[in-house]
Amino acid sequence: METKHLSIPLLLPTEGDCESCVARLKDALLKTKGISSAEIDINGARLILTFDPSVLSLENLEKTAHAAGIEVAQQFSHQTLRLAGLDCPDCAMTLESGVSRLSGVIWVAVSVPASRMLVEYDKAVVLPRKIAEQIFSLGYRVVGIGPEASLTFREKWWRNRRVLITGTCGLFVAAGFLTGWLGAPALSSKILYLAASAAGGYPILRGAMGGLRARTLDMNALMSAAVIGAIFIGHEGEAASVVFLFALGNSLEGYTMERTRRALETLMKLAPERARVKRGEGEELLPTDRVQVGEIIIIRPGERIALDGEVVKGVSSLDESPITGESIPVQKGEGDQVWAGSINEYGSLEVRVTRPASESTLARILALIESAEAQKTPSQRTIDRFARYYTPAVILIALGIASIPPLLLGAPFAPWTYRALALLVVSCPCALVIATPVAFVAALSAAAREGVLVKGGVFLEQIASLRAVALDKTGTLTYGKARVTDVVGLNGRHAEEVLSVAGAVESRSEHHLARAVVEAAADNSPKASSVTEFQALPGIGARARVGGKACYVGSPSQLLRGRAGENRELAAEVKRLSEEGKTVIVVIVEEEPVGVIALADVPRPEALGVIEGLRKLAVPHTTMLTGDNAQTARAIAQKLGLANWQAELLPDDKVNAVKGLMAEWGGVAMVGDGINDAPALAASSVGIAMGASGTDVALETADIVLMGDDLSKLPYLVDLGRKTIAVMRQNIAFSVMVKFAFVLMTFPGWLTLWLAVMGDTGVSLLVMLNGMRLLTRRVRL
Repeated sequence: METKHLSIPLLLPTEGDCESCVARLKDALLKTKGISSAEIDINGARLILTFDPSVLSLENLEKTAHAAGIEVAQQFSHQTLRLAGLDCPDCAMTLESGVSRLSGVIWVAVSVPASRMLVEYDKAVVLPRKIAEQIFSLGYRVVGIGPEASLTFREKWWRNRRVLITGTCGLFVAAGFLTGWLGAPALSSKILYLAASAAGGYPILRGAMGGLRARTLDMNALMSAAVIGAIFIGHEGEAASVVFLFALGNSLEGYTMERTRRALETLMKLAPERARVKRGEGEELLPTDRVQVGEIIIIRPGERIALDGEVVKGVSSLDESPITGESIPVQKGEGDQVWAGSINEYGSLEVRVTRPASESTLARILALIESAEAQKTPSQRTIDRFARYYTPAVILIALGIASIPPLLLGAPFAPWTYRALALLVVSCPCALVIATPVAFVAALSAAAREGVLVKGGVFLEQIASLRAVALDKTGTLTYGKARVTDVVGLNGRHAEEVLSVAGAVESRSEHHLARAVVEAAADNSPKASSVTEFQALPGIGARARVGGKACYVGSPSQLLRGRAGENRELAAEVKRLSEEGKTVIVVIVEEEPVGVIALADVPRPEALGVIEGLRKLAVPHTTMLTGDNAQTARAIAQKLGLANWQAELLPDDKVNAVKGLMAEWGGVAMVGDGINDAPALAASSVGIAMGASGTDVALETADIVLMGDDLSKLPYLVDLGRKTIAVMRQNIAFSVMVKFAFVLMTFPGWLTLWLAVMGDTGVSLLVMLNGMRLLTRRVRL
């Protein structure tokens, strides 16, 4: 956990019970994920906070304080900045260090694979323009703010300037080689090689100077020292070759990195920039940010929906895969919710806008993905700390190689200086630093494409080491609503007849069980019977005349009292179905019981496969936690082959159950519906919510959200986490072994400068390509 300590001025209420507000705020903060300690100094009106900035947004802190009746005196804000030319992972630390030194900047995180910087700051102290200027002084450029920012021609040139620099440098190197080969004066070749070094080396030197201003030594510093040193000892040709190969390698790395970035950029382009708005009798095409909540937008066949809303007119089928990851179209009609980015397949829809463009489900998903990409996992933070000491250590070792043999052993100066310069080049930590983030960003993008929103690489790292999974029953393992499971005819009656009568009576009822019966009856026989004299019987059921006959539907214990004599067949069926954890209703026609109907919250069809999938992945312990009664819980557990389950749990009991699992097993994932299970989700190592296609509570409370309520994504998620960790370890091991082999080649003089830069760039490219394999991970059950 990356922690920050912050002293925040508060505006305490001057009237009322101030101590009560303070107590409420402290209690709320200590329950907030990401906060490890919170103390409030009433006399000094300050909040002393220890928190993980990658988990807690300080804007959310302001909302929490406001809800408690206290205002925060500082004006917190955060922005996602798109950067041009950021393909060097080692340089990202220079950027982080340089920007974090600005007064008012609280937290900075740079994602090289996403080419973005997430910065949290006090906007009363520092402005975004000042942050952009600081980035420029460090050798980089902001090309936009937020996912929707478009690039100008000048910014596109800045983004692609590396190709121009590489081409210019290459031409000078080729010209220098040709003049030497053709026998021209040596001075001509030297001038051309120096021109190549200047053309290709300027960005490197500029980056090194920026690093020095940020008080860091990065890859640019190592390369600058190597090139200047090579020129100093008369190796202009090799210096130029090193600069060209380095520039070429960076261009290739940039191209490779762009392929990873496209996964997210594709998501960004899903929502149209304009919407067709109904104005009076006509239509008007407007930018989405100018469309107000409550206005009506028109969606034609084949168009993407531009804003979240509710259908007020029309029927169509929508492809919601950008949000849910589910490719099967969903039927939508009046009253149904629709999401920005979905594709209208046929029919015209009129949709009332329910959220502005900046708050649509797609926009919030993109914001969470960008935030996730900027977060650093424990492994990545360890590597970053190592890199901070590694580069200065390499420079000291290189100085020792260049000076000790000539000064103490009388060895020639030039060969040992050359070896030291080769060591500087090959020791660039780029491959090691990029080993982790490229794997996690590729995995996050792959998961998002499958409708799984992971809020940070840290949660993939945690889910890879899961030892136990706890699943809520209602709404997670089951649909969360009753369905007809059994229809039994009595006294020679057919089940279809029993269901038809029950459906006719219940067609006038508003009870949730009645709706399930009506749906089952409609599927069985769409033809409706005539219903008259309907009457609801609270606590009992309902009565009506169906086809002129008096019919009753409801509780066996209530309806049979005084209406029917002893019926052993009926009693046996009621007992059997009740013992299976089902709700039983009886159907009576003209005082005669004609049948029994059982209803239950049935398991999702994929639930059994999910349990089997977790077993195949060797997750040691899987359990079900539910607030339902033990009889119902036992029935569901038996159907799913779950040996472990706990029933009749209140929300606090679920929290205690999760804590008990963590004490016994270590890493525990809690899977719930994101609403009732929020405390248990927060208490677990990884909270996974059934997203209901992006409900507010699910997006806010869980660490991972299954956007399409598709439980089959759970084994995929565990497998993806494990594959990600495996790729990360492969990258780290490969980087270290190759670097070590090249370093050993330095001492006997086998390592040349051009071979060193090819080795460094080659390892970085292979590491990135290996990480990008995760983009192809798909759900397989």
